[in-house]
Amino acid sequence: MPLIHVEMLEGRSEEIKEQLIAELTDTTVSVLGVNRESVRVVLVDVPKSHWGIGGVTAKELGR
Repeated sequence: MPLIHVEMLEGRSEEIKEQLIAELTDTTVSVLGVNRESVRVVLVDVPKSHWGIGGVTAKELGR
């Protein structure tokens, strides 16, 4: 059972997340030759205040 874990900054729409899940699943099925139903995708939204870039938070950088 392939498990794909994606951490990303918060703020993306539900539609974008659904598209990401679908396309990651499609690619995994194509490359690994596994059944679609066996692919798991976990998306984790990380608050911008919890994501550091160059010693400051993404929130401070306005990302």
